[in-house]
Amino acid sequence: MTRRLRIKHITHVAYAQAAVSSHNEVRMTPLTLPGQTTLDSRVTVTPATATWSYWDYWGTQVTGFDLMDPHADLTITASSLVETSPPEPLPTAPGWAEVAEHTTRSRLLEFAGPTVRTTVPPKLLKKARKAAAGLDPHAAAVAVSALVADRVSYLPGATSVNTSAAEAWEQGAGVCQDITHLTVALLRGVGLPTRYVSGYLHPERDAELHRPVAGESHAWIEYWAGDWCGYDPTNRTRADETHVVVGRGRDYDDVTPHKGIYRGVPGGPPEVTVEFTRVA
Repeated sequence: MTRRLRIKHITHVAYAQAAVSSHNEVRMTPLTLPGQTTLDSRVTVTPATATWSYWDYWGTQVTGFDLMDPHADLTITASSLVETSPPEPLPTAPGWAEVAEHTTRSRLLEFAGPTVRTTVPPKLLKKARKAAAGLDPHAAAVAVSALVADRVSYLPGATSVNTSAAEAWEQGAGVCQDITHLTVALLRGVGLPTRYVSGYLHPERDAELHRPVAGESHAWIEYWAGDWCGYDPTNRTRADETHVVVGRGRDYDDVTPHKGIYRGVPGGPPEVTVEFTRVA
């Protein structure tokens, strides 16, 4: 069923002492795609300053801004209205030889190899290949995702933004970012081009209209099997109309929602809130 979601993503940074200046990039604008239309989106900054937008190499909309005067804190508010629809049926699964052929002669190759965040020991790749043995690409994606979800429990606060896929596996607990990195790593290891997706997930499938609901940013995967197919390994389900895509890349570093530098005394982590309201 088509739904319309209003999303408000607020990031607040409080400095230990006033920052002399800061330079920032924000990736919080949902994309317009088949099955997802961004009807309205804006990023506002306090203290007020000029912003500019551009599309990065991976196809994500970036909002940039500089604050050149001293400021005690920074608030970024990204507001959007997005209409989503259920996913189309999965394409007919190609053979593994066809996947390999398409990978070697296209940009799929960029999503076929390990990155620093998605490097795992050979013993994990062996487990993934065993789980995928004899399966077509769609079934292999589900089986490998289950392998990760069975091992790594979703536990907020169990890891940091710098935790690697291998560390999350050894720890046996992590957040959606860790589960996604592991799934990306292992699916690439079995020969399936896979990309990291950053966005939002409405926490209540049957949410009441016009009632705000607290949520979070989310991460999941898209693997290539004749076309890009979304799957949420944390929740063991296809990405559907409750998922809102903001960016895709090789790993989290390509789609970080907010990154920047500032001149000043080191402070604590930013405070982030995400609010969803189903309006239709």
